[in-house]
Amino acid sequence: MLLDLPARQFHVFGWMFLPQDFLFLSTLLIIAALALFFFTALAGRLFCGYACPQTVWTEVSLWIERWCEGDRNRRMKLDAGPWNREKILRKGARHLLWALFALWTGFTFVGFFSPIVDLARRTPFGWGGWETFWILFYGFATWGNAGFLRQQVCKYMCPYARFQSAMFDRNTLIIAYDPMRGEPRGPRKRGLQSVLERARGLLDKVTAYDYVFRASQHPSAADNRAQAGGTIALASAGASAEPLPKFSLEQLGDCVDCTICVQVCPTGIDIRNGLQYECIACGACIDACNGVMDKVGYPRGLIRYTTQNHIDGKPARVLRPRIVIYACLLLAFMGGWIYGVTHRQPVIAEVLRDRNAMYSQGQGGRIENSYTLKLVNKDQKAHRFVIDVVAPEMADVNLRDSARTIEAQSGEVLSVPVMVSASPETTGRHDLTFQVRGVDVDAAVDIHSSFFGPSP
Repeated sequence: MLLDLPARQFHVFGWMFLPQDFLFLSTLLIIAALALFFFTALAGRLFCGYACPQTVWTEVSLWIERWCEGDRNRRMKLDAGPWNREKILRKGARHLLWALFALWTGFTFVGFFSPIVDLARRTPFGWGGWETFWILFYGFATWGNAGFLRQQVCKYMCPYARFQSAMFDRNTLIIAYDPMRGEPRGPRKRGLQSVLERARGLLDKVTAYDYVFRASQHPSAADNRAQAGGTIALASAGASAEPLPKFSLEQLGDCVDCTICVQVCPTGIDIRNGLQYECIACGACIDACNGVMDKVGYPRGLIRYTTQNHIDGKPARVLRPRIVIYACLLLAFMGGWIYGVTHRQPVIAEVLRDRNAMYSQGQGGRIENSYTLKLVNKDQKAHRFVIDVVAPEMADVNLRDSARTIEAQSGEVLSVPVMVSASPETTGRHDLTFQVRGVDVDAAVDIHSSFFGPSP
């Protein structure tokens, strides 16, 4: 992909688009937006969790941090320790690798606008002023966003989380906690079986969500230590909740209230309180909870990818009106775009009359009109074209230099002066058609214009 702004050429996956092809470029953006709506309505925030550059770059930064400074406990110990040789080397190596990764990001971004092979060949000392500025600017932005801001960008700067709820319904795939199985939460000794294996079984929905609401209003000591953030409205404004009673071991659900799901969440929310806009669907809480379930001998899936209907014990439907509508629109736009691109003419041509003189007289009294033919070669290769003129209403009309053959390089815009000559008896206005035919490419364009002679 190359967006060559000085040359006004846009190369996308082997196709070249010119400013005259703005319709195709705008349709691509519409397709991207529809794809976002379709996949979000179908499978939730896949983009945020797995494809968003902020998420991917943050994961790379975290990997570099773990590689240089160790796991979470070692990093906390290193931060609390004095500034000795080991601490300087480890932190210096982390920031050096962050800087190199950030500069590589800036370099590849500028490579979308300047040919990247040429950009690499010229080295930093041969870069232009704007190229250097944008490489450093995006390098600094990557270093700050991925190294320090991280998911704060998702919570406070990204607009996508704010309007994602408009694309969700109760059949959208989300990350959810199963309160019917997990509530009431609490610590327990080893040996207590899962609710799926003992007589208690699953709670009814009303009781389970009441426990969740009361737990969110009266956090346990473990919840307070986890310091979960997030925004969730589990009841109407002004609703109050009584503290949860003391439960016997047999009454407890499968959630051991370890809060590891909160600790591993990059945005610091408690997924047990329900879906919140800060959730980026990264799945870290699922992995953490499954690990705890394995340790205590309970089945996995207390926190899992599911739908709200499935959690509530209702059937989930994949095919529903909004999915069908999004899919039909997406297929229609994609089909139209592919057809338009593969069947477009490789040449654009238009004719402009000389407005300084309506006509002139040449040798032998022949009537002549001047035109400028604008021709654009949209193909990736150079081609030759033949220009001719046809006027059914006039006799003995031709180009003054007979048929003309010109060559246009890839993406080249040519201005070709053309003189059309007619017999001396021609008077008034007549229709005229310029024909542009490809010599070595299948291209044919007809441009209609007018020919003027003396008033009759």
